[in-house]
Amino acid sequence: MTLDAIGGAGGAWLIGALALGIAELLIPGVFAVFLAIAAAVVGLAVLVAPALPLEGQIAAFAVWSVVTVVIGKRWYVDFPIATSDPQLNDRAARLIGTTAIVDVAIDANGGRVRIGDGSWPACGTDAAAGERVRITEVRGGLVVVEAIDT
Repeated sequence: MTLDAIGGAGGAWLIGALALGIAELLIPGVFAVFLAIAAAVVGLAVLVAPALPLEGQIAAFAVWSVVTVVIGKRWYVDFPIATSDPQLNDRAARLIGTTAIVDVAIDANGGRVRIGDGSWPACGTDAAAGERVRITEVRGGLVVVEAIDT
């Protein structure tokens, strides 16, 4: 099959755009769609101006890829996708308010608490090993805890 059979280089770019669009549907990641748009723009440009050399096509694809990614990133900042769980990908925020068990006594030098199946460095209210504490903040990888009133 030659390029002429599929509409020349413009047709090849449009087929590439279609393939990238299908890839985005099969493996969603909100990235291939921007490349698909860039490939479609270049494909249409080549159909309008078939004398555009390959180097120009590749350069146009690179430029349009950057443009579509920048516009897409801006779009998702201005119009975020609504979710029923806004802290879905923010593990630290999900920890705030939960309880933990003190693994290593917490004092002025810190300590460690058990959260789920992991042990995290902790600071905050003094607590003996085995006590339950509430997580009030996460600073980097350090959890700040307070005593639970019983």
